[in-house]
Amino acid sequence: MEILLRGGMRDPAAKDVVISAVRMTDDLSIARVYVRVLGEIGSEQQEAVVHALKRGSGFLRREIGQRLQLRHVPSLEFYWDEVVDSAIRIESILDEIRETSSSGPEGSK
Repeated sequence: MEILLRGGMRDPAAKDVVISAVRMTDDLSIARVYVRVLGEIGSEQQEAVVHALKRGSGFLRREIGQRLQLRHVPSLEFYWDEVVDSAIRIESILDEIRETSSSGPEGSK
């Protein structure tokens, strides 16, 4: 969303937000927007980002409607995208398994 990338929102908590996915409900009334930020942040900061976007959802809906010339703009629901965090955790676990198996009794032969 160009609005977020170019600093259209003035809330500093919504800085460097990247939209990773948008899923629409079947009736197109709600857009579930999954977000992340550039760089790593803690869970409290993640909540602050989502909260800032929720506060600015009216502004964002208005901007989307004007730019895309839509009569009906879906409600926006914001969620932190956990997919990348899950992938990192899985990769870390797999690395531990590889290290353990290579340094075990068979790995020393």
